[in-house]
Amino acid sequence: MISIIMGIHNCAATLPEALDSIAKQTYTDWELIMCDDGSSDNTYDIAADYAKNHPEYRIKLLRHDKNMGLNKTLNDCLKQAEGEYIGRMDGDDISLPDRFEKEIAEFEKDPNLSVVSCPMIYFDENGDWGEGKCGSEYPEKKSLVFGTVHAHAPCLMKADAIRAVNGYSEGKRLLRVEDWHLWIKIYESGRYGKNIQEPLYKMRDDQMATKRRKFRFRLNEAYVSRLAVKKFGLPKWMYLYSLRPIIVGLLPVQLYNYLHRKKLNVGN
Repeated sequence: MISIIMGIHNCAATLPEALDSIAKQTYTDWELIMCDDGSSDNTYDIAADYAKNHPEYRIKLLRHDKNMGLNKTLNDCLKQAEGEYIGRMDGDDISLPDRFEKEIAEFEKDPNLSVVSCPMIYFDENGDWGEGKCGSEYPEKKSLVFGTVHAHAPCLMKADAIRAVNGYSEGKRLLRVEDWHLWIKIYESGRYGKNIQEPLYKMRDDQMATKRRKFRFRLNEAYVSRLAVKKFGLPKWMYLYSLRPIIVGLLPVQLYNYLHRKKLNVGN
């Protein structure tokens, strides 16, 4: 029923914990498709060893000789997927045991859904430090101007919905915003999604995550925000919101980290 697609890149230290969290799912009708995106460490060897020693998990393992980006990597995984649903997972995160069971239940309650996601718990080497919020249970198209309306890593999608919009769009302007752009395409096609208001996924947000937040990706966020205004025929004054990612990208790292953690309810 579920094809879990996972791009893996230089995550040898965290991949075993991520894979174990999938193996512990209460919902068991799934296959796992991993693509190593040009890792320089032994990430691929760990994935290959796991696949060899756990044939019951129906693992398919792909490999890129060089780093191609998550957009291309997930599309290659998608080509191998046989499930009715497509689930996401990252190689340094953790899915809580009942994640897929609860996400599938939402599709059973509303067969017209195309996407189901949830908030995430944030953690680092010291443990859990914050919890995100999903906002609207049923996001509106205009909300896509402000940012991604569904957390990508913990989402479950209908396979026919993502294939109907030709999967993830590739290109330098869409690196690190592949999910945001995907939701624009899915909502533009007349489909919709739902956010469960319960965290079912833990995202690793540590110093390495901070290093990945490069300014050029903030420019990509601004580009996709402008695209949402155009695609949905929204008032032109809403183009102003596309400046927000750029302003955030110009903040000193220490200030950004402080505001980021404060927003996610540190200590609560």
